[in-house]
Amino acid sequence: MGESRRFPSGFAWGVATASYQIEGGVGEGGRGESIWDRFSHTEGNVLAGQTGDVACDHFHRYPEDVALMADLGVTHYRFSLAWPRLQPDGTGGLNPRGADFYSKLVDELLEAGITPWVTLYHWDLPQALEDRGGWPERDTAHRFADYAEKAHAALSDRVRHWTTLNEPWCSAFLGYAEGRHAPGRQDHPAALRAAHHLMLGHGQAVAAMREGDPDAEFGITLNLFPVDPGTDGDADADLARRIDALMNRQWLDPLLRGQYPADLIDDLAPVSDLDHLLDGDLKTINQPLDFLGVNYYFRHVVSVGEQPRGWRAGDPPSPWPGSSDMTPVSRGLPTTAMGWEVDPDGLGEVLRRLHREYGPLPLYITENGIACPDEVGEDGAVHDADRVDYLRQHFRIAHQAIADGVDLRGYFVWSLLDNFEWALGYSKRFGIVHCDYDTQRRTVKDSGHWFRRSAAANAVEI
Repeated sequence: MGESRRFPSGFAWGVATASYQIEGGVGEGGRGESIWDRFSHTEGNVLAGQTGDVACDHFHRYPEDVALMADLGVTHYRFSLAWPRLQPDGTGGLNPRGADFYSKLVDELLEAGITPWVTLYHWDLPQALEDRGGWPERDTAHRFADYAEKAHAALSDRVRHWTTLNEPWCSAFLGYAEGRHAPGRQDHPAALRAAHHLMLGHGQAVAAMREGDPDAEFGITLNLFPVDPGTDGDADADLARRIDALMNRQWLDPLLRGQYPADLIDDLAPVSDLDHLLDGDLKTINQPLDFLGVNYYFRHVVSVGEQPRGWRAGDPPSPWPGSSDMTPVSRGLPTTAMGWEVDPDGLGEVLRRLHREYGPLPLYITENGIACPDEVGEDGAVHDADRVDYLRQHFRIAHQAIADGVDLRGYFVWSLLDNFEWALGYSKRFGIVHCDYDTQRRTVKDSGHWFRRSAAANAVEI
């Protein structure tokens, strides 16, 4: 490695995955049905009718995957527990075979010198709870807290870092407003109820887990974005404010300030009477946090569209309640295979904003990565130069944020493995390790080798 910038001692060099995206084994070990099982098996929901039934077969191959992480120099592994593997119908005691799987995974990680970093919910709600109304129902928050308390009790002797939710914006608005993600509902008032109950479940879960384990670290992961107006006009400026309220402040203000933004409440008045907000809820949501996870991929640049989204018959509704007039603006920057513009500076803006507006809170980048059209070449290698460049740029920005005073303590690359990319099936590859879905062969990409060198040096090249 040439001239470089070192990260603070103890900086977490991590990779991240999610249960439904990699585990497979959906009918094994007493696992129940999740909303993603039902959604992906429903015709028309997922590209090419693909499902996570097998995925990367991590359920059977986890020892190989842990050994791979150790070889890559991974110090921290962020993974999610499949709620229906632990509570098949979302209630009652833990399924012993599910608990045993995660116990063995944790032991394997610790044996390899890798710190386990658990996410309790990465979108795979037990279908039985969705059949009872899902996240728009208040009872689901109570069920989540019960599940969290029991999962924590099973693993807390070895797991010290607990994330309650991954990207509740996606769970609420892609799942219940736009319907592009499971459970595929299209109901804006229901999506707003889901958003609130997700955070209520977070608060109840943190309170329950901390009572039994005050020395552990508890947090939540949010997908956060800079939001800029597409033009200098007042209408676009107001739209950017509204999208920022829905995307960022809807989560940050209740979690860290104990209140919803007043402008958000006004914006949502035409959509919902918000009668699901009950006295005491915000105090429950506003639990002290030990860290905040930040998932960053791109910037939102927005302009008011000529027609609100969903106005044509057959069009899906907007995922933006009260702001269906949002139209994304392209700036002509290079894009990923997802069509997302590459904007490393936006990561620095998010980190500095959190530090400036929400006070000194330990931060971790819990997801950042790029989808590329990767293939194994004739030499048996995967030369993903775009991913190497992408990661290098974003790690440099992260290092600069630390130099600017941001308390950033780690970086989890998305993802360890190519995997099931939700409604896009297996068409997009995010991994630093290539997965051949026919043979399940793993091949470390050039980006994986770059990660190994960087982690060993605890540094990024200038």
